[in-house]
Amino acid sequence: MKFALVDCNNFYVSCERVFRPDLNGLPVVVLSNNDGCAVARSNEAKALGVAMGQPFFEIKHLVESHGLVALSSNYALYGDISNRVMSVLADEAPQVEVYSIDESFLDLDNMVSVQDLAGWCRQLRRRVRLWTGIPVSIGIANTKTLAKVANRLAKKSAKADGVLDLTSRSDWVEMALRRTEVGDVWGIGNRWSKVCVGAGIVTAFDLSRANPGWIRKAMGNVGLRTVMELQGTAVYSLETEPADRKTVCVSRSFGSATASMEEVRGAMLEYASRAAAKLRHDGMVAAGLQVFVSTDRFRSEDPQRAVSGSVKLSPATADTTSIVRAAVQLLERLWADGYRYRKTGVLLIDLVRPEDLPRDLFPAASSPRQARLMTALDAANDRFGRGALHLGLSAPAAAWRMRREAKTPSWTTNWREIPTVTA
Repeated sequence: MKFALVDCNNFYVSCERVFRPDLNGLPVVVLSNNDGCAVARSNEAKALGVAMGQPFFEIKHLVESHGLVALSSNYALYGDISNRVMSVLADEAPQVEVYSIDESFLDLDNMVSVQDLAGWCRQLRRRVRLWTGIPVSIGIANTKTLAKVANRLAKKSAKADGVLDLTSRSDWVEMALRRTEVGDVWGIGNRWSKVCVGAGIVTAFDLSRANPGWIRKAMGNVGLRTVMELQGTAVYSLETEPADRKTVCVSRSFGSATASMEEVRGAMLEYASRAAAKLRHDGMVAAGLQVFVSTDRFRSEDPQRAVSGSVKLSPATADTTSIVRAAVQLLERLWADGYRYRKTGVLLIDLVRPEDLPRDLFPAASSPRQARLMTALDAANDRFGRGALHLGLSAPAAAWRMRREAKTPSWTTNWREIPTVTA
């Protein structure tokens, strides 16, 4: 087996730089919801010591002292550019597994006509940059875990030029594993990293040579599979068909705390509508729904409350009106005055495909008119942007809306914000 892992470099920042070339060479961070903390950093921002997940108030002084540029998250833009990158990869590789918004595994095993895989990947890298503006790094190896190791080193090594092929030389795998800390191995994480370091396993090479009995006892079968992958045995295959999701969750922290039932209800209406749309997009229906609402636990001087509840949806549905009605009714039952709420959300559970539902001797009558309404709703929002059509009314400046004070335009997903070019 031969895999390639294509990973977009500093993806959110790179998306911003596509339409803002003036940001090239500057330290840039993209902030999380409500401009809370850094979720993406340019190499220049990393050089200033900005850590992933660091709260913005801790680095705000760098704006004045070092010219740090802090941007609000623009998820519609990032999602659209991700689709464009994945489309380029799908056109060039025989099979592609979209692993995340900025990563994909490619199947290189069946490319028998390609003699120089590294050269082919460098051409692919240039094509992605030319057609999307996004820089990528590519790691090639005989397993997914080793491809992750190769990709990480390809990003760091100027000599690699963005591509590292661990299959080209027999001694390169050992060299790569010795240069990789155990905590940077795919799937190890912080908890297992501490366990490994405590046992004297410091590098990925140490982990690949660890006693199988100890690995099974300390990390279970998942740890054993990781070790096998590091040793060159492919345990994980390419997953070109994503598994059905088990839940759909939409939740956000509010831009500012609110004690208004009407404002929290408006947020719940929008979140439930968005969850229902995701459900229909995946061709699923939900048989259960959960709602939660909570205050700001970081404001210890305020009265605290966090409460949740659930309800069955019978029959199982993906209809927005049914889901919104159930969510709002549940929220009203959970509500208590006297608190300043900071977050609410809706979770759809017990998901199933309609064709897999058990047969009902007395099925509820379905409404073709309602089904056509949902189809029209989704078509309008797909064409004109999310929220073009929605249920009910919600004020654009409501307190619960996410704070994004430094958001760039939605260059590719909003007709009113498409860039104008003059010649």
